[in-house]
Amino acid sequence: MLRTFSILLIFQSIGEGIVHLFGWPVPGPVIGMLMLFLCLLARKGMAEKLLPDVQALLRHLSLLFIPAGVGIMVHGQRVLNEWLPLLLALLVSTALSIVVTALCAKHLQK
Repeated sequence: MLRTFSILLIFQSIGEGIVHLFGWPVPGPVIGMLMLFLCLLARKGMAEKLLPDVQALLRHLSLLFIPAGVGIMVHGQRVLNEWLPLLLALLVSTALSIVVTALCAKHLQK
């Protein structure tokens, strides 16, 4: 488990470094996960080695939402004051995600 977690953190750190170095407007973890994905594609046996530990981490994924929930509770007044932009952002991003997912699925079915 420690090896798998270390690999995830290493790729996240590399992604953060690349974003900081080049000043890209993309979160570092996104770049890191893209690099991990490419590494998993290039090294076929690596995914199978990581699978048991990754499944264990996914079982506890809900724990990662605790900080977000605490943040909402701490900034509750701000959420109440800015509810309309938040609602619009949620609705637009959800609709956009559904459309992009549908287009990707349609493209992959060809």
